[in-house]
This record gives sequence, C-alpha cells and structure tokens, in this order.
Amino acid sequence: MSPINLSDFIGLSLGFLFTLLVFSYILGDNPLFRLASHIFIGVTAGYVAIITINNVLVPRLFLPLFTGTRGERLLSLMLFIPSLFLFMKITPLRKAGNWSVAILVGIGAASAIGGAITGTLFPQLLGTINSFETPTKSSTIFSILNGLMTVLGTMTTLIYFHFGTGHMPGQTARQRPLIKFLGKIGHFFIAVTLGVLFAGVYLSALSALVERLSFIWDYLNQMQIQILP
Repeated sequence: MSPINLSDFIGLSLGFLFTLLVFSYILGDNPLFRLASHIFIGVTAGYVAIITINNVLVPRLFLPLFTGTRGERLLSLMLFIPSLFLFMKITPLRKAGNWSVAILVGIGAASAIGGAITGTLFPQLLGTINSFETPTKSSTIFSILNGLMTVLGTMTTLIYFHFGTGHMPGQTARQRPLIKFLGKIGHFFIAVTLGVLFAGVYLSALSALVERLSFIWDYLNQMQIQILP
C-alpha cells in the first residue's frame, strides 16, 4: 500500500483522536468528551456563519446595495433595516429589535404550519379517503385490511387530541365514554409510531457506531503498515 501524504495523515489522526474523545463518554461525562463537544459546536457554528455570510448576506444584501438596479437596492434596503434592528438585540437597546424578531417568528410559524398542512395533513387525508375506494376483484384481503387500519389509525389519533368534555348537571366535567375509548386506541397508534421512530433512530446510531469502529480498525491497520512496511 502506498504511503499517505501529510495532509491525509493529519486528517485521519484528528478523526481517530476525536472518535476516541467521544467514545470516552462511556466512562461518564468527562473533560475529554466536553472538549470534543465544544470543538464540534464551535466548528459547526463557524462553518454556518461563513456559509451565511458568503451565500446570503454578501450576494443578497450587501452587493445589491452597491451594484444592483433601483428595485434591487430598494429591496435590499428594506431587508437591511430590520436586520440592523435585529442586531440591537445584543445591545442595551434590545427592545428596539423585538419587531424584527416578531416578523421572523411569524414567518417561521407560518412556514411550519403550511408545511405540516400540505406535507403531512393533506397527504394523510387523501390516503384515508383513498382507503374508501370500492373494492374490486383484484383487491386482496391485505389491501382492504391496510385501508381499514389507515382509517382507524387516522381517526382515533385525531380523536386522541380532542380534549372537549361533556357537562352534566351536578357532575364534574368528563370526556364522553366513546371519545375516551377511541382516544385510547389512538394512544396505542401513537405509541407504536413513536416506537418505530425510536427504532429507526437506534438503527442509525448503531450504523454510525459500526462505521466509527470500522474507521478505528482501518486507521490502526494503516498506521501499522506505515510504521512496519
């Protein structure tokens, strides 16, 4: 095997070192693990800041102010003013930037709600509606049961988040028995879904662990070959 150059050696050695630092968490929280965490967070924050400056602020905010058309300059100026007020959040005049934060929160909330409706709720409703299609001769028992399970899971999960209560004279407010029973079924579907998601996260973490162990093994073999040709 050909010898590795200096830059590759440094990169592999840093990867090996930080892998061991992260694995030191097996012994409990310790300064080595915290050092690796702080370096990772610092590098990530610096990388995000550089990407934001080079790909967003400079080409979309500052350059149009000097080299853009009249419309582009006006738009950049309209964006520059709330950005300037946003930076006041780190100064004693932090209250002056509240309206900029309110705009950001409003836009973010609207985007999240719109994405949830168009990307999750509507497809789930369409899938539920398609489950009511008239069975044909080509339909199998499995497809029919799958449709029924989709309808049951969707309805009971939505009912689980119904917190309305019925009021009876002389009695405390409580949920109706049917709503409570269907809510328990929806709770079961939610628990199964969370279990599946947890299993997926666990498998992803296990794959990352296997990849890191394989990296350590390959690194040690590579160093052995370089030291003992």
